Amino acid sequence: SNILVETAGLEEQLQGWGEVMLMVDKVLRWERAWFPPAIMGVVSLLFLIIYYLDPSVLSGVSCFVMFLCLADYLVPILAPRVFGSNKWTTEQQQRFHEICSNLVKTRRRAVGWWKRLFTLKEEKPKMYFMTMIISLAAVAWVGQQVHNLLLTYLIVTFVLLLPGLNQHGIISKYIGMAKREINKLLKQKEKKNE
Repeated sequence: SNILVETAGLEEQLQGWGEVMLMVDKVLRWERAWFPPAIMGVVSLLFLIIYYLDPSVLSGVSCFVMFLCLADYLVPILAPRVFGSNKWTTEQQQRFHEICSNLVKTRRRAVGWWKRLFTLKEEKPKMYFMTMIISLAAVAWVGQQVHNLLLTYLIVTFVLLLPGLNQHGIISKYIGMAKREINKLLKQKEKKNE
């Protein structure tokens, strides 16, 4: 299928990043108990440095893109020296395949949502317009109430903790609790109406 072809292509592109991706995957999925506080510590330190340096938006974006370019060039060269040139185990190869497959699925979902948005624009322009205006107004209001750097820090921390929260069933647990509470409220309302 197309997903398998895309996954194989992505695996080929990211082969030089394989060892790093497997290590990051272990950290993001909290394979050790100290990984979550370590993630928060590193993110907090990084944002404290940004807060202290207080770069302009253009400087910040330039430094970030420069860091990505350096990483893209250096990681495939340095990774074999750091991690050794040992052949991967079947388990490592399988996990790398799963990571690439998940990345392809995530990209497809994002494209799907984007297409749905344009379909909504064509089929129900008024609903599209109202949804966009309300959503953007809400985001603008939140941005006005919370400092940009703090908001970015909270978003980045949440996104980095999300795989671990998902892996350990914390998200599904709280979603289940929320659903049960909503069902209780709905049942109470039904009883009152009767």
